Amino acid sequence: MLKKTKKYSEAELITQFGLKRVLGSDSPLMQEWLNSSVSLNIGEQYLFDIIWTDAVNQIDAWQEEDLKMQFIAFVLKLGHLTPHENYQPYFERTVSATVENCFLKVKTDFMLAKGVLDMPQQPFFHLQEYKCQTDPNGSPIAQVLEAMLIAQALNQNAKPIYGAYVIGKFWNFMILKEKSYFISKSYDCTEKEELLQIISILRKFTEILETNLLD
Repeated sequence: MLKKTKKYSEAELITQFGLKRVLGSDSPLMQEWLNSSVSLNIGEQYLFDIIWTDAVNQIDAWQEEDLKMQFIAFVLKLGHLTPHENYQPYFERTVSATVENCFLKVKTDFMLAKGVLDMPQQPFFHLQEYKCQTDPNGSPIAQVLEAMLIAQALNQNAKPIYGAYVIGKFWNFMILKEKSYFISKSYDCTEKEELLQIISILRKFTEILETNLLD
């Protein structure tokens, strides 16, 4: 028999799993992640200028696939969320696990995980939504949070899970540590300095991954 899955709201996940939402500014983990800087080489700067200009001029008109293919894919590349000998990116993969006797299943838009070929096994980072506005049938925060809970169950360790969600031009970053989760302020990718900070945060994650999260 197929297991039926429920689409949870953020409030329902808090209630179901005893979670606590904490200001990102109160989290040393979040501050370590966000307080980073980046320097682009000539080629990276050229690509950065192109995608930033495109975002400023077109992002309000982009549909979901436009946003993914014309912008987010390049931000991930500039953020160094690329294949590595110890992890690799996965797009539109479904992950599932039983968490505290509750079966959870969600499709993630982007995931960085340890895996074998096309099979992710140990997720470290989830990015969700790619939409120009919120979906009345789902919450980007809830979807990332659900994916993070699944990752906790799959990884079977006490290490934090990282993630982000994108709504149009706004990016927010998330961390789940045990029963507490933290959400950053919103970063506007049409502001040049904030787009550079988004890229810096993504690059900082790969540093955190390689030094603190890999077994």
